Amino acid sequence: MKYTALRTYRAVHWLTTRIEESLKEVRSRPDRGDISTTTVIIWVAAVTGALLIAGSIAVVIAKYNSKLSGL
Repeated sequence: MKYTALRTYRAVHWLTTRIEESLKEVRSRPDRGDISTTTVIIWVAAVTGALLIAGSIAVVIAKYNSKLSGL
């Protein structure tokens, strides 16, 4: 039990220290070159579209697999 409490304390301490360091960096350098929201939206849309296309192809192949085997 004591070991678990020590590990938890270390994890919480590391996390709070990391957050404090990040906040200091944000205050000192507001533009850190983060990815813009628009870029994230474009990437999510592209990946979603690619998954939908791949899923559609998989469904068509599964449906007509027996007919396609003679090609």
